[in-house]
Amino acid sequence: MAIRFNKKRRMAKEAEEARLRDHMTAQAEKTDRTGPFRTLGRLAEAVKNSHAERADLVAEKTRDATQEILAEIAVVAFIGPSGTGKSTRAIALARKYQIPYLIDDGLLIHGSRIVAGSSAKRASSKLESVRQALFADETRAAVMRRALVAHRPTTLMILGTSDGMLEKICRNLWLNQPAMLIRIEDISTDEEMRQAKQTRLTEGKHTIPVPSMEIKHEFSGYFAAPISRLRRRWDRDRGAQSGLLDSERTVVRPTFSSLGSYSISDEALRMMVEIILRRIRGVAGLVGFSTENEIAGVVIDLDLALIYGFNAQQVLHEVQEKVSAQIEEYTSINVMALNVKAKRVEHAQAASHSNVTGESRP
Repeated sequence: MAIRFNKKRRMAKEAEEARLRDHMTAQAEKTDRTGPFRTLGRLAEAVKNSHAERADLVAEKTRDATQEILAEIAVVAFIGPSGTGKSTRAIALARKYQIPYLIDDGLLIHGSRIVAGSSAKRASSKLESVRQALFADETRAAVMRRALVAHRPTTLMILGTSDGMLEKICRNLWLNQPAMLIRIEDISTDEEMRQAKQTRLTEGKHTIPVPSMEIKHEFSGYFAAPISRLRRRWDRDRGAQSGLLDSERTVVRPTFSSLGSYSISDEALRMMVEIILRRIRGVAGLVGFSTENEIAGVVIDLDLALIYGFNAQQVLHEVQEKVSAQIEEYTSINVMALNVKAKRVEHAQAASHSNVTGESRP
């Protein structure tokens, strides 16, 4: 009986040891199978961390380079209370001190063109309008900083209502504090400021110093709250003075406004295009020309004769860039699209004869 009992115990022990060995073998095999995956996982994590570190390094270098470029810009502050005529005076002031770039109301303006930003007057609320004008939003500030880096102005005029506002704008755009301070009281009389403020209070008008065709895509026409207009009309009918004003409207004052209305004929525009094309190598002449007026600007279609031997794609691309840029520069017309087609190819000698005689073959 004792021998049989010991035998059972020995067999049970051997079975337990066998199960243990099988379990350890299975674990070893599982480890062998998942080991490469764990290694790949660690490798992927290391690569991810490396990319993150590299991205942080690139971002830091980009930030340092941006700050270095922006630190070279001399800032001129033009300060005055709202409605005293700063934007109107800024045109003559910038011309007097030869300052080609200015920031006003969230917009970066170069000469007569808006090159970056969006008008704070389009904000949904007064608070948001102030935030946009101050570039308090990092995304808007980054867009403006990139535009300043791309254009690299040596001098920049910033319009604001107070010293604190100018300080915040410069801080948000990583610019130096103003090196020169001009106040509206220094260049405008009390009567002129009073008239400007009266116009703002009674008519709700605000000036942006760019030509009308340039501002069309930003702000077309007058926008005012209809409820405010109705309440003011009710007050007028009752003979009461209303404390409500129309929503502030944007009025464009081009530098040529004192000369009267501004227009240009299709024929004059065609002649301007022909003059521009003469300076572009590879263009034999202008075959067809048409324009289409839109609310936001003009669409121009050009049919060209090209000179044999030139890369047609490069020539057409250069025509699009130069013609649209120079039309906007010389006329302040907003060119929405410039469609260019190559209609035929001419040899250089025939093209030269055509340009000299002014002939255009069908």
